Amino acid sequence: MWFRRWRVSEASVKKKQDFSGVEFLTYDEGLCVQCMHIGPYDDEPETVEAMYRYTEERGYALDITNQRFHHEIYLSDARRCAPEKLRTVIRLPIKRMEN
Repeated sequence: MWFRRWRVSEASVKKKQDFSGVEFLTYDEGLCVQCMHIGPYDDEPETVEAMYRYTEERGYALDITNQRFHHEIYLSDARRCAPEKLRTVIRLPIKRMEN
């Protein structure tokens, strides 16, 4: 608990913003496929489609459920970065295809 308070305090001072509402969550994602997308958010569907193909070619299927989600980790600040340089980790839950 102290670590969370310390990190929130440090980020608030460094970025001069209120991060008191930030939560730190930990969960076991299980088997996933992920990709680093570089470029505008509008181009992400092409990357996701390539991830679908990659997954299926290797005998896996998407496993999106109420407990497992597609999610993205934004590594770039879209307010300060040129769209063509945005970096986003795209992660999709997968499972082995049943025969």
